[in-house]
Amino acid sequence: MNAMPPTKEMEHAYSERDASYDGLFFLGVRTTGVFCRPTCPARKPLAKNVEFFPTAQAALVAGYRPCKRCRPLELDDQPPWAADLLAEVERDPSSRITDGDLRDRGIDPGTVRRHFLRRYGMTFQAFTRSRRLSKALNQIRESGSLDRAVFESGYESHSGFRTAFGRTFGDAPGSHRNGEGVFLSWLWSPLGPLVAGATSEGVCLLEFTDRPMLETELATVRRLFDAAVVPGSNDILEKLRVELAGYFSGSLQAFSVPLVYPGTVFQRRVWDRLLAIPYGETRSYEQLAIAIGKGRAVRAVGRANGMNRMAILIPCHRVVNKNGELGGYGGGLRRKQYLLDLERSGMAGLA
Repeated sequence: MNAMPPTKEMEHAYSERDASYDGLFFLGVRTTGVFCRPTCPARKPLAKNVEFFPTAQAALVAGYRPCKRCRPLELDDQPPWAADLLAEVERDPSSRITDGDLRDRGIDPGTVRRHFLRRYGMTFQAFTRSRRLSKALNQIRESGSLDRAVFESGYESHSGFRTAFGRTFGDAPGSHRNGEGVFLSWLWSPLGPLVAGATSEGVCLLEFTDRPMLETELATVRRLFDAAVVPGSNDILEKLRVELAGYFSGSLQAFSVPLVYPGTVFQRRVWDRLLAIPYGETRSYEQLAIAIGKGRAVRAVGRANGMNRMAILIPCHRVVNKNGELGGYGGGLRRKQYLLDLERSGMAGLA
């Protein structure tokens, strides 16, 4: 896991350009769209314009491009060829790098494919296409100009753009002036990076990036929302980023960011009851089953609990065994204990 130092400590580190923190975190500057090392010699940004990332790739996928002065990609544990490819895509998202181009550079396309699948859950070609198209979707929504989106996305014709757009988003680009996609961002937490997904209506995914079921959950999100899942961000994800920081600092006990969690009738009843468990308290699986009027369905309640796609927000970590032991948790028992301890300490601070 890539746990970062506390926010105040990171703010002090980049303020002082402390070289001992290089590689421990990266900072994205919202006003410029670049991300940097803590020691970047550029003018120091205001704290309100900064967000932090545990890795360079998390900053890249969140939409930031690497700073040309401090060259943050040189610190990442990416293979040099992967860092070069990512930097090239960020310099020019409209660029096309084919398998033939990779071979000409002495890079095996199969190696690139496996690396991107492992790190980002998609092939390199899918990654670059998604970056282009997610930017185009935002341009269409903001300006309503299809022509501008077509040519700034690197397409030479409307037909080529429509074909690629339809392959990713499922329908014609014109319909997306008020259309839908699931945007995916990587967020920091003291327990390791989280991947968050959101539509224009609310958050639909929040999971630790190393959860074994993540790939299945992404496929489920695609199916349930009948929409492409692409790297990007929106206002809801930005609000989630702020609220998660408040939660982990102990200053926020109730999330206000909207949630969208389609499922079966039974799953929805379980998830709704999870949302009703107060901050700092726990319930047993048996108590949860009784609360939804299914006292004998403890195992089914446990399965529905495990199918929750929004860690922390829908607080399945607040469900324990009847004897008080932790029981299972998709993110791992250490994380579950951390979250329970965090909330109990928050309640103690109010006493």
